Amino acid sequence: MPTSSYFTILSNSCLVLLFQAFFISIAASSDRHTPENHIRTRAGAPFKVALFADLHFGENAWTDWGPKQDVNSIKVMSSVLDTETPEATYLTDFVVYLGDVVTANNIPIANASLYWDQAISPTRSRGIPWASVFGNHDDAPFEWPMEWFAASGIPQLVCPVLNSGKQLDDQNEFPLIFYTMKPNNFRGTSRLELMKNEMDYNVLSLSKSGPQDLWPGISNYVLQVLSKEKPHTPLVYLYFLDSGGGTYPEVISTAQADWFKRISEEINPDSRVPELIFWHIPSKAYKKVAPKFRIHKPCVGSINKEKVAAQEAEMGIMKILVKRPSVKAVFVGHNHGLDWCCPYGQLWLCFARHTGYGGYGNWARGSRILEINERPFSISSWIRMEDGSVHSEVILS
Repeated sequence: MPTSSYFTILSNSCLVLLFQAFFISIAASSDRHTPENHIRTRAGAPFKVALFADLHFGENAWTDWGPKQDVNSIKVMSSVLDTETPEATYLTDFVVYLGDVVTANNIPIANASLYWDQAISPTRSRGIPWASVFGNHDDAPFEWPMEWFAASGIPQLVCPVLNSGKQLDDQNEFPLIFYTMKPNNFRGTSRLELMKNEMDYNVLSLSKSGPQDLWPGISNYVLQVLSKEKPHTPLVYLYFLDSGGGTYPEVISTAQADWFKRISEEINPDSRVPELIFWHIPSKAYKKVAPKFRIHKPCVGSINKEKVAAQEAEMGIMKILVKRPSVKAVFVGHNHGLDWCCPYGQLWLCFARHTGYGGYGNWARGSRILEINERPFSISSWIRMEDGSVHSEVILS
């Protein structure tokens, strides 16, 4: 049983407390809601978005190492949000969770939402709305560790209390309980369940379960950013697409591409309003623009340490995007060792920055920041690091 000062042990009967935490959170969040499809800017201020990519919560929760990584990931997000909010005029207005929020193939409990809830806690505790898309690890089947079949057997798991509302404090403590794993715990948590739990119990979540005819993809939806000065005029459209992986192939389907084409032409027929696109796994187009060695102009970034791990197939989404002059940029995660933006025709293809301490790689953690100004209109971006430094500024529109 871990004895690290990172943990507060809250239970004598772990299973009982797990269910108590779950139902308490439901009672505390009785405002079940239908997510809005818009966000409003603040008068006279730019609209700022932080991208949190590849957090990978829940890894190796039966060790001291795993929960410590989640604590460190919370510190990264907290540092970014606090540093990007030096005064009221420059608040972070919105957060995008860009996939691989959890590492489901490493989570041996039936409710991975416990870890998902912990991952969104820095954003929620600061009253910032957010939206999320799925990555390839979020509903991946559990992979049994070989060491569990040694004499020591299956260990106890350290898992977080759901929606506790407690912030990380000065002692780096976060409410956790020990949980004895049972045979029926290893079924995993589906995309639909993860999304439903996020939507039902978080009034600040603008995430959506998309159209049923796009399943097994779930996180397919669009949000509009509305101008405070012109409340009925969209400033920009934000599109979210499920790039698959985990329980089904890593691909944006033809049906998803057709859905985007139909919806974008319906709500933005003259391409007058700029559009930004978010999904997790890069398309094959990223391979075409990837720097060969060092990052050089016109690309902008700081790390180019691996090859692009693209989707398994291209089903038409990129052909549609490049034909729409309103599409300004696509943002992805997935590759922890890449953080560049490169032009592709008239739009930009951008990686976020590996935010979480979970997942592979020892590169410094951070977050890609987007800033949208209304007058004159512009979209700029930079990387904010955990230590507060900034680099890789680029004008996207």
